[in-house]
Amino acid sequence: MSALPYLGAAEIERLVPFGRAVDVLEEALRAGLDPEETPRRPIVDVPAGQLMLMPATAGRHAGVKAVTIAPGNPERGLPRIQGTYLLFDGETLAPLAAMDGIALTSLRTPAVSALAVRHLAEPDARHLVVFGSGPQAWGHVLAFREVRPVERVTVVARDAGRAEELAGRCRDLGLAAVARPAGEAAWEAVASADLVACCTTAREPLFPGKLARDGVTVVAVGSHEPGARELDDDLVARATVVVEARSAALAEAGDVIIPIRHGTITSGHLAGNLADLIAGRVTAGAGPRVFKSTGMAWEDLVVAAAAYEAWT
Repeated sequence: MSALPYLGAAEIERLVPFGRAVDVLEEALRAGLDPEETPRRPIVDVPAGQLMLMPATAGRHAGVKAVTIAPGNPERGLPRIQGTYLLFDGETLAPLAAMDGIALTSLRTPAVSALAVRHLAEPDARHLVVFGSGPQAWGHVLAFREVRPVERVTVVARDAGRAEELAGRCRDLGLAAVARPAGEAAWEAVASADLVACCTTAREPLFPGKLARDGVTVVAVGSHEPGARELDDDLVARATVVVEARSAALAEAGDVIIPIRHGTITSGHLAGNLADLIAGRVTAGAGPRVFKSTGMAWEDLVVAAAAYEAWT
């Protein structure tokens, strides 16, 4: 038996650039993929963090991502999120390839956000505020540039050095970019933003929701726990809220679950899932627009399949 092919980070990035990842995700939804049918991922708490399995099947492929989340790893100089992806033939379930799970996550999460932005954000959105300074923050800058004419980036992070480093990378792309410390110093940027990407490990809201202007599009990707959130009740209540899947959001998305628990909104406040948005079944109201994601297995599968097909 021949060795199972392995696609590493550099190969995945080469085979599926951000723009291509956004397109294949949209194509899958337009072809009838229903996010609500994705199996729930089991999450197991272990002493060092969490273990997750993310299985999915769609079209001619099936797959599963084994993910670990170790909150203490950044202090060791290691990634907080690690994992491996296994892609299978959908008909025979024969293994086709293994892939770098971190690279896949770093690609598909911003691509999903960019797909939502493509259908939610104002066409001339040019000022992006990014909360966070890690791989997801950088990925969201790259992905959002594929769908909107981003010219300015404000990086907000607790670590001033890392925030400035990310701002420098943005300047290398030709963007006007500045770094701001987390807290009140960043709030002015939020008030003038066209796009806000929340890519942090925060468990409490990052900014007062009342600062978000009508028409701004806010994406929150940092939390997949019902007790953690990046957005406050005020913002969620004012916004047109789109989620990846209602079932996943109501089980895992603290940004939605906590306002429901507070009585600020009901589950009926959710305007639709990503498939609804792509199909034109979501009409944005006069206030802000919010897209909340927790990460779903179908997204990994679609992007992994695209990588494998490009490789073969």
